[in-house]
Amino acid sequence: MTEQLSHLSEKGAARMVDVSGKKTSMREAVAEGLLLPTDKVWEAICKRNLPKGELWNTARVAGILAAKRTDELIPMCHSLQLSSVHIEFGLDNVQKRVVVKSAVAAFAATGVEMEALTATSVALLTLYDMLKALDKGIQIGPIRLVKKSGGKSGPWLIKEDCWFDGSRPVEEAAPRPNGQ
Repeated sequence: MTEQLSHLSEKGAARMVDVSGKKTSMREAVAEGLLLPTDKVWEAICKRNLPKGELWNTARVAGILAAKRTDELIPMCHSLQLSSVHIEFGLDNVQKRVVVKSAVAAFAATGVEMEALTATSVALLTLYDMLKALDKGIQIGPIRLVKKSGGKSGPWLIKEDCWFDGSRPVEEAAPRPNGQ
């Protein structure tokens, strides 16, 4: 017996899953992704010598807005009223990379994994946009789900180490211009 995929009808047509019979519960998800800058871009990030202005809050706001609009971007996602979206940035000075971590929560009948992944993805794309004037050789990825909780399937946690744990929060990692 083969398992029926939830986003396909009996005839194989795409459909949105009916969650009307599911109980609502607190749903949380965390995703993370990497920005791999060139040496020139890494130096500019660390010195805060950036061509388009304030990098981190611009990317943070973009990621939050994207999480709120995930249902408009991913065809089978449900519209959700999110309780919170938190986005953090870390600098991994050893591997010279930026780590983006997004945490999303909602009291809902379906999970928020796609919202966390979308927030991370758009924050990374925004970082690229803000830095590409320096060098277009910046790479994005991988992007992955780190953990999720809530719902019928229960909690899930990635088996590998989290990239964010090996980085320093942006607020601590880079000196501010003029000693600010």
